[in-house]
Amino acid sequence: MKQVKLKDKEFGVSIPAEKIQKVISEMAIKINNDYKDKEVPLFISILNGSFMFTADLFKHIDFNCEVTFLKMASYSGTSTTGTVKQLIGVNETIKGRDVIILEDIVDTGITLEQILEQLKTFEPLSIKVASLLYKPEAYQKDMTVDYIGMEIPNDFIVGYGLDYDGLGRNLADIYTLID
Repeated sequence: MKQVKLKDKEFGVSIPAEKIQKVISEMAIKINNDYKDKEVPLFISILNGSFMFTADLFKHIDFNCEVTFLKMASYSGTSTTGTVKQLIGVNETIKGRDVIILEDIVDTGITLEQILEQLKTFEPLSIKVASLLYKPEAYQKDMTVDYIGMEIPNDFIVGYGLDYDGLGRNLADIYTLID
């Protein structure tokens, strides 16, 4: 098994790059079908983790749309802090628009809940959520994740935009922490 060491932790490949790309392509087909007749939807990519997912997904989107970025933070090391703070806001008009939130991973749902609450105050026409990864065992909220790339176990992972204290985002594969 291919492994990497980030700081004091060892990680082994759990999702190879080829599978990630296949899942993104399949998700894009569904999104293209659902939004082909909509008027310029706005994708909101949640930074930092979803930048790679957003870039690869956009290669498959075949309708007119815009993308913007929102930076939220809720992690410290390998565990969630339980509090979410908005760091960089959205500058585009949201009122009356279809919005698709792009998340790298939905685990507890705490960050997603905060994002949805904040965005609803801007009166969008609709809000849907697309997440490359979803941890059903960790999920604590009632919101719907409309597009799920893959369900994964409640393990700590890095790579493909996901990090451990800022490291590992550049890895093409996704790696799981080795105990």
